[in-house]
Amino acid sequence: MLRKAPDSGADAIVFDLEDAVSPRHKDEAREVVRDLLSDPGFDPDLEVCVRVNATSDAIERDLDALAGADAEAIRLDSVMLPKATAGADVRELSGELEERGLGCPVLALIENAAGVLAAPEIAGADATDALVFGAEDLSADLGATRTREGTEVLYARERVVLAAAARDCGAIDTLVTDFGDRERLREDAAFSVQLGYDGKLAIHPAQVEPINEAFSPDPDEIEWAERVLEAEREAEEANRGVFEVDGEMIDAPLIAQAERILERARVVD
Repeated sequence: MLRKAPDSGADAIVFDLEDAVSPRHKDEAREVVRDLLSDPGFDPDLEVCVRVNATSDAIERDLDALAGADAEAIRLDSVMLPKATAGADVRELSGELEERGLGCPVLALIENAAGVLAAPEIAGADATDALVFGAEDLSADLGATRTREGTEVLYARERVVLAAAARDCGAIDTLVTDFGDRERLREDAAFSVQLGYDGKLAIHPAQVEPINEAFSPDPDEIEWAERVLEAEREAEEANRGVFEVDGEMIDAPLIAQAERILERARVVD
């Protein structure tokens, strides 16, 4: 299953050593992941991430196992840190990675109340490449009841993407646990885009295509963005600070929106 994961069409795969593994199988899972990542034949054209455990002792065992092979030969592009509650958590993990020759960016998973409140600090840590929102664990931490609408976690969901934008790092939205409900996934992924997230977690390969579709600009959006940027170039050549497209006055926020649309289109291509 690990070797098939790169065929899912996702932009990144995350091998999970935390919640997906029962305590008595942790060591076995570490060995399996290490053997795969150190296999020269495993070199997929996408980001390879490992989610480590949440406690310091367990993280050390995770990293020791990964570094037990030749650290330079390990195919590891990033590490996901669960239950991040402070910038110091990211800095500590980054230091542990560097000590073992595994230096790489950290994806900080925000999934409890303390993490949500500290999201700006966590996003500001040098090693933080993205904030990842985890609604299920957050709901459990709060004692909240999960609903289809998700209003119980909406503030936290918005705070995470705001913190990421303020610190210029990526923002990955929470998963939809019912992988058989494609309509709900499409709606939720579209809302992720509306909130400003850069991507979304998937728990099953069947979820990848609907998520990619939601984050892919439609042809009308791409055409509008191209017209905006072309009009901007023409305005600059004519030394005009104000211009319009389709009868709409274009300012800096709309130019930024157009650039974002075309960037998403390039990523999809």
